[in-house]
Amino acid sequence: MPVLTEFCNKNACIVQITVKNIITMIKLPELLAPAGTLDAFKTAILYGADAIYAGLPGFSMRARAKITTDEVRTGIELAHSAGRKVYLAFNLFAHERDFENMSRVSDVINYLRPDALIISDPGVMLWVREHHPDMPIHVSTQANICSAASVKFWQNAGARLCVLAREVSHPEFKIIREKCPDMGLEIFVHGAMCMSYSGRCLLSNFITGRPANRGACAQLCRWKYDVVLREHETGIEMPIEEDERGAYIMNARDLCLMPRLGEVIASRPDSLKIEGRNRSEYYVGAVVHAYRAALDAYARNPDSFDPAPFMAELNRLEVRGYTTAFFDGPAGPDAQNYETARSTSDYHAAGVITATDNEKITLELRNEIRSGDTINFIVPRSDVNISVKLEKIINAKNGDALPKLSAGQRNSLLIPRAWICGTSDALVPYTLAYKTKISQMPV
Repeated sequence: MPVLTEFCNKNACIVQITVKNIITMIKLPELLAPAGTLDAFKTAILYGADAIYAGLPGFSMRARAKITTDEVRTGIELAHSAGRKVYLAFNLFAHERDFENMSRVSDVINYLRPDALIISDPGVMLWVREHHPDMPIHVSTQANICSAASVKFWQNAGARLCVLAREVSHPEFKIIREKCPDMGLEIFVHGAMCMSYSGRCLLSNFITGRPANRGACAQLCRWKYDVVLREHETGIEMPIEEDERGAYIMNARDLCLMPRLGEVIASRPDSLKIEGRNRSEYYVGAVVHAYRAALDAYARNPDSFDPAPFMAELNRLEVRGYTTAFFDGPAGPDAQNYETARSTSDYHAAGVITATDNEKITLELRNEIRSGDTINFIVPRSDVNISVKLEKIINAKNGDALPKLSAGQRNSLLIPRAWICGTSDALVPYTLAYKTKISQMPV
């Protein structure tokens, strides 16, 4: 059996594989996870993220984030104690009024002490260089970096890493990597796609007054539209009817590069980014678990790496379908879901473990649970399958047996360990669980 040893080397994880005294060094990219809540921080750490990115209301692309300054600090402390990094998103496009508040921003940065700031505005870049000269800077995808020339511009300005635009194809990335060997490069591998160029969208702001570039996007691209042609002079209108392809004309599928992950790793990116600071801790943990396991499997044996088992995990998530988007060049028709904005999955989150003892597990619900349901656990850093069929629902509040229990109001159920076949020691707090959707369950 190979002996695996992990250790850190600047931005990446190096896996040393020793087989019969032959040592092969494989550079694994950093796995970067989103955290819009403190629970997402804890979940990302538990499931194996190398680094986490977060933001603060008013200072980044997620102005409506549900996390406080103190919670971000707690998340950073937890991450650092686990040997992980945290990058703070400061990628707003600053107006003059924003620079009037920069003294308060400085206080926040000094209080949080992140490992890097993610910026997109050249003016903010100059401000950070002047007021926080020792702070590493990562340039956001919002800067629309699509070429080696742009990477070198930001490198000369003092950036340590560039997050490339989603529109950069894999062949283009390899050229940029070759021309910029000493610059950190980050790419998105999973998450929602924006219809506008690298997220530079004005549609939400124009129609609803909610600016996407301040994190308040109403996601109008997910709406179903009736399209009408109007003749200019006569005013005659002609509706364009929905056909077999539907009417969701701007509804992009979610990005997923798991099927091409071997090619991605071989091209030597420094960081793989998962989109989703507004996503649930279930989404964050499930995606991190799949990509962590896939990266480790690639490190063990690159030549026989098979993404299929890890793709099966991602197919359990509630998404709009998957696309590799611009990986091979301009995105084709398969990058859109014209029929619906609803999830394509037969599964959804069941809950998250909040407490354990020697006899039982407490599961806080995320969807309704009924007697007879089977709960499947996503075991952190493991491919072990642990599931349990609930012969009855035990309400954690009072111990009553119920036919079903809805989510909300922090409703939880108790699961006796005796109900679980095999060992359940790996089921610790923040472990996630999923189940088949009720409408998909056999009658």
